Amino acid sequence: MQASLRPLPENEPASAFAPTSGPPTDNRLLAGLTATEWQRWLPYLVSVDLALGQVLSESGSTPAFVYFPRTAIVSLTTMTQDGASAEFAVVGNDGVVGISVFMGGDATPSRAVVQSAGQAWRISAAVVKHEVLGAGPLLAMLLRYTQALIAQVAQTAMCNRYHSIDEQLCRRLLLGLDRSASDELLMTQEGMAQLLGVRREGVTAAALKLQLAGVIRYRRGRISVLDRRRLEQRSCECYAAAKRECERLQAPPERLALCA
Repeated sequence: MQASLRPLPENEPASAFAPTSGPPTDNRLLAGLTATEWQRWLPYLVSVDLALGQVLSESGSTPAFVYFPRTAIVSLTTMTQDGASAEFAVVGNDGVVGISVFMGGDATPSRAVVQSAGQAWRISAAVVKHEVLGAGPLLAMLLRYTQALIAQVAQTAMCNRYHSIDEQLCRRLLLGLDRSASDELLMTQEGMAQLLGVRREGVTAAALKLQLAGVIRYRRGRISVLDRRRLEQRSCECYAAAKRECERLQAPPERLALCA
């Protein structure tokens, strides 16, 4: 029997903006909830604005909240002792930030920072922990997403080791594009270089090639994708491989069974 959720923390009011008719469509995980599950979660979700550069959790910390991005895009990064960092995964409206909460590890090994400002649904980590104890459909959904995230991390590691900066840039632009509501990304070349863990000169040269080819247009920290098909052609196989796995794991249960 499904346990009832614990009361909301006093500092976490219920959202006044949450839809009441059914699960929202602005986050793919929440969209997969049944009507019953959504009604149970509804009082605990808060609609929040995430600012560019906002740190949602630090490496080694225990997250207080779990975030389901709606229009925001969040980078998961690791840092060296001297302060250098590199991105290993991207989370947008396809997923959730804070998987350590329901994986049992509590402390997160990575830093989660907002790469593109926007909105997200926020819920207390304590509520999520309590909910997954029932080991019902919700936990299965979150674990499938975690597997998809692991696939993305694996492909990113492969890409960083074996593929050119040109291909890495195309892959990262496509990842951002998949999680954006438009064909424009707010990102500087310096910021992109930090995410990829490469020198800015390499990103500048790669971006210039794409711009001269008419694939993108870059202006003052705004990257507009003009030809997605050609961008995909210039990317390595890492993007397509991670995307296929994500789509497979986030398919409805009946389709997932057919793919097994």
